Amino acid sequence: MHHDLTQQTALVTGATAGIGRATALALAARGADIIVHGRNEQRAADTLRRITALGANARFEPADLSDPAQVTALAERAEQVDILVNNAGIFHFARTADTTPDTFDAHIAINLRAPYLLVQALAPGMTERGHGAIVNVSSGAANTPGLGSGIYGATKAALESLTRLWAAEYGPAGVRVNAVAAGPTRTEGTAAYGDAFESAGQAVALQRLADPEEIAGAIAFMASAEASYVNGATLSAMGGQPALG
Repeated sequence: MHHDLTQQTALVTGATAGIGRATALALAARGADIIVHGRNEQRAADTLRRITALGANARFEPADLSDPAQVTALAERAEQVDILVNNAGIFHFARTADTTPDTFDAHIAINLRAPYLLVQALAPGMTERGHGAIVNVSSGAANTPGLGSGIYGATKAALESLTRLWAAEYGPAGVRVNAVAAGPTRTEGTAAYGDAFESAGQAVALQRLADPEEIAGAIAFMASAEASYVNGATLSAMGGQPALG
C-alpha cells in the first residue's frame, strides 16, 4: 500500500459503520490521520481501534449533522483538514404521497446541508494552503428513478451538482472536488432490508452487492494524488448496467 497521504488529515463523516468506516481505514492505510465523525461512541471506539492498528492517528468527533450549529462546531474542532469525505447520509424510502415534511427535511439537512456547511467551513483553509481534496458520496438514485427513493435521489443529484460547482469554485486554488456514486452495498444500514436487498445486487452487471471496501477504494483513489487531474467528476462505482434483452 502506498503511503501517499502521510501528514494529511482526513475528516470522514459517518465513519463508524459501512462505507464511511471502510473509507476511514482505506485512507489510514495510505498514511492519513483520521477524524472519525459519527454518533455512536461504541462503534466509534471500534473504528478507532482498527485505524490505530494500521499505525495511523485517529480521534472521534461526534455531531448530529441535522443540526447546523453542530455541523459548524464539528468543522471548528476538526481545524486543519486536507481531505473531506462527505459520506454520512440517511435513506428512508417512501412514495411521494407518503413522504412527510419531517422526512423531507431530514434528508435535506443531513444529505445536503451538512456537506454544504462542511465545505463552506473547511474549503477556505484548503485554498489557503493550496491543496485539498473533497469527495462527496452519491448514489445511482441521483440519476435513476426508484419507487420510494425520490427525496433521497434528489439530495444526491443536488450533491453531484454542487460537486461540479465546488470543483470550479475551489479548483483554481488547487482544491479538487469529486463524487463517488456507490451502487448497492452490503452495510449495517442496508442489512435492515434483508433478502430484498440482495436482488439489487443481481440487477447490476457484476450480479452481486458491493462490499464497503470496494466503494472505499474508489473514494481513496479520488482523494489521492493519483487523481490529481480529476476534478468535478462523479465516478460510478455501481457494478455496471446489465445488457437489456
